[in-house]
Amino acid sequence: MVTPLRNQAADEQGTDEQAALRYSAAWTDGAARAADARCALRAFLAHAPRNGRTRVPAPLALDAELTVSELVTNAIRHAPGPCGMLLQLSGEELTITVWDTSPEKPTVHRGDRYRIGGHGLHLVHTVSHSVVVASQAAGKRITAHLRLRAGNRGSLPASR
Repeated sequence: MVTPLRNQAADEQGTDEQAALRYSAAWTDGAARAADARCALRAFLAHAPRNGRTRVPAPLALDAELTVSELVTNAIRHAPGPCGMLLQLSGEELTITVWDTSPEKPTVHRGDRYRIGGHGLHLVHTVSHSVVVASQAAGKRITAHLRLRAGNRGSLPASR
């Protein structure tokens, strides 16, 4: 189930650039779709300037769409059960967190033009400043940090 953005409550009120704007969505087993997650992200980013925040630059918005799509798709493909997404926009960065029920840590594969699939996390690391994987009691959460200012791109982790 996804709660429409207009029904979400930010944890911090006001139009201060430093106050975080938040949105979350959770899907039951089999209900998640990457297209819905991308749509929620676009609505979230469109909503930000209405709350006094700077508009997210178009290139960063595209990187964010790619990140959301890849992380939610991986949750759908590799984890049984429900999953969810948390978006947070502060004055410094856009944070995208996707959680799922699989305890398995994802593997980042280096790009290989001859391999079909397996490029998603490599792309997420490429467009993000940092990516953090954290275990939870029932699964894991993956958080991608995208800086709003110049120098957004991070470095890739070593191949596994």
